[in-house]
Amino acid sequence: MANSKKWKTGAEGQKFVASFSGGKDSTLALYEAMKVGQALGLIVVLEEDGIRSRSHGMTIDLITAQAESIGLPVHFAAASWANYEATFIDMLKKMKALGADALVTGDLDMPEHGCWHEKVANIADLKLGMPLWEVDHTEAVEHFINLGFETIITTVNLKLGMQERDLGKVLTYDYVQELKERGIDPCGEGGEFHTTVVDGPIFKQPIDIQKGKIVRDGDYAFLPLILS
Repeated sequence: MANSKKWKTGAEGQKFVASFSGGKDSTLALYEAMKVGQALGLIVVLEEDGIRSRSHGMTIDLITAQAESIGLPVHFAAASWANYEATFIDMLKKMKALGADALVTGDLDMPEHGCWHEKVANIADLKLGMPLWEVDHTEAVEHFINLGFETIITTVNLKLGMQERDLGKVLTYDYVQELKERGIDPCGEGGEFHTTVVDGPIFKQPIDIQKGKIVRDGDYAFLPLILS
């Protein structure tokens, strides 16, 4: 299992805002950063219609339920892909004005030529914290499971080895091993899948959800989660 003491969060002693998708990576990064810094809130960019998140297609009410259980305010802003960056920077500047010193993200791998989150954090005059950066993917997901987090597979890319039967699966040690045997990154870093976290050590209570009807859209299949 992962030894979290060696993970450098970039949030030590900092007041920070976390970029939040509702999935496992951003939630684990938030958990690690909250151990050493002070979280001021979560930021989420929505699609243009303001109904679902751009990153994972999650509804506002589901993300709000996660934030309320964690005990943090969540800040939303709608954006198209064309003005996504400008919208994100504007949100960061507003959080800076509220006292944030750093932006925390769930990035696992740094691009070879520049990091987008580093760029926007610099523009907003914020430090950047990436608690999961360069952590082995299996180590990261097993640490997440070991901590007691529960997350459900809610989006799959059918062209990248995932199947409809994967939707609704909870990440467990056995399932992670199965994914690896199928040649799938256990963190879904190749875009194979997305997850929704419904419980864990930073949640005051689990998110009570019902599973909706699977939806197909091109190469993707989605499992809507509905608050009970």
